[in-house]
Amino acid sequence: MRKQSRSISLVIGILVIFSMLFTACAAPVAPAAAPAADVAAAPAEPAAGALDPMTLVSDPAWWATAAEPYKGVTITGISESTPPSRYAAEVLGPAFTALTGINVNFEVTSWDEMYNKPIKDMEAGTGIYDFVYIEQDIIYSYLARDFMTNLTQLLADNPQLKSADFDLSKFTSFIDNFKDADGNVYGIPMEAFIKPYLYRMDLFTDPAIMEAFKAEYGYDLAPATTHEQYMDIAKFFTKYGEDNGLELWGTTNQAHTGHASSTYEYFETVAPTFGIFNWGINMDTWKACEANGGSMNSQTAKDALQWRVDLLQYSPPESTASTWDEVAATFAAGRAAQGFVYGENTVWIALDPDRSQVVGKVGVALPPLSDGVMAQIESGEGYIGYYDGGAFGVPSTSKNKEAALLWEQFIGLESVQPAWAIAGSRIVMESTYDDPMIQEANAKADNYYTKMKEEGPLYRGAPPFPFHNQVRGAIDPFIWKALAGDMSAADALDQACVVAEETMMQLGYGE
Repeated sequence: MRKQSRSISLVIGILVIFSMLFTACAAPVAPAAAPAADVAAAPAEPAAGALDPMTLVSDPAWWATAAEPYKGVTITGISESTPPSRYAAEVLGPAFTALTGINVNFEVTSWDEMYNKPIKDMEAGTGIYDFVYIEQDIIYSYLARDFMTNLTQLLADNPQLKSADFDLSKFTSFIDNFKDADGNVYGIPMEAFIKPYLYRMDLFTDPAIMEAFKAEYGYDLAPATTHEQYMDIAKFFTKYGEDNGLELWGTTNQAHTGHASSTYEYFETVAPTFGIFNWGINMDTWKACEANGGSMNSQTAKDALQWRVDLLQYSPPESTASTWDEVAATFAAGRAAQGFVYGENTVWIALDPDRSQVVGKVGVALPPLSDGVMAQIESGEGYIGYYDGGAFGVPSTSKNKEAALLWEQFIGLESVQPAWAIAGSRIVMESTYDDPMIQEANAKADNYYTKMKEEGPLYRGAPPFPFHNQVRGAIDPFIWKALAGDMSAADALDQACVVAEETMMQLGYGE
């Protein structure tokens, strides 16, 4: 999960970054950085400016005719302020309006508001929103509560609104995350990406640095394949930064001590690389504690959380106020040698000199793994990390479902995908991988798109928990306390698993 925080601690964290990044660096290895707040907040720039909607569809007249009954209607949507969503709001929205005469009021906001506002709207039946962002991990809860419109049925009921250019079979298998048991579609994918291990190629290939690293650790400097190597690299580059007067640390760390992002970082990014899957919850019995058949508080899980806590000493000082946005900004500012960064940020960090200080220096790799984990992944038992993404769905309470259906098809056209993929480092259709625009960007971003296509099967979305938010919210305080140093990693997980089980039982899961 990748979202934003509105807490005071986040503001402090951003101010820390802002002040530090104006400090001139002493050597070219880590150049002076732009203010992180600017990096995080900068809107996604379309690859080729505004789109001409008439060139995106085979029959503009059909769209005008189909939209005629809804001309002048305003459809209102909400999504998180991320590169893909900002592109949709700033580029696709105006293009759709020009094509159809249907206005798009698109609210891009914080993660918290992106969830809270539409849920309240759908619960109350007020019909404020006509399309909402559905993250892959929340769809199960939404379907259980009948929040979403069956788009397959809506298309069948309105054949006059079915565009010849729209084809559900063009999407990658990621669309399966937004189907019910009968194959009905409830959301049109608008983003999908992996969470890779990014590293500074310029640092990792510097001859003097490589020599110094090997002299100290006895092996060649390269992207870590084990957790021990990752820790060595984090320690080495933190000291390197200190010795050379650089604003450089060994790793990023999504370790906010008051935001859900730190819990997601542990369960979706770190724990799987140690061999803890599905949050350590046994999905047959709905138990989390090891004594009851779960693994949330197993020794392996405790080792994983302790490793995460230990990395804080080699992380930038703003880390305990960092969510996904600040982590991306930190890496883009050249303040970390390596880190786990949500893929939606990879391409702009690697290519956009207006927002990134490390253009041309970004390497992309798989995260480090414990022994035996890759075998579990290849057998289908586990996964290497988080395959993130979301879709736009139409709430059951929408008052403009037909107009919203046209919008859903428009954002699902093959023709709009390439520029969107550049702006948001996301791909939802197989054909996008082969587009010349993507191939060019791919070559400049250490083959990020190729790796997403080839290594994507090693990743997995969130477990199909209908109680996702409730259990995560119950666990949050224990992860925060471990990161803050107020509780040991072992005690935090021992208590978290108990609360997780209690929460599931309250919701009717388990005995």
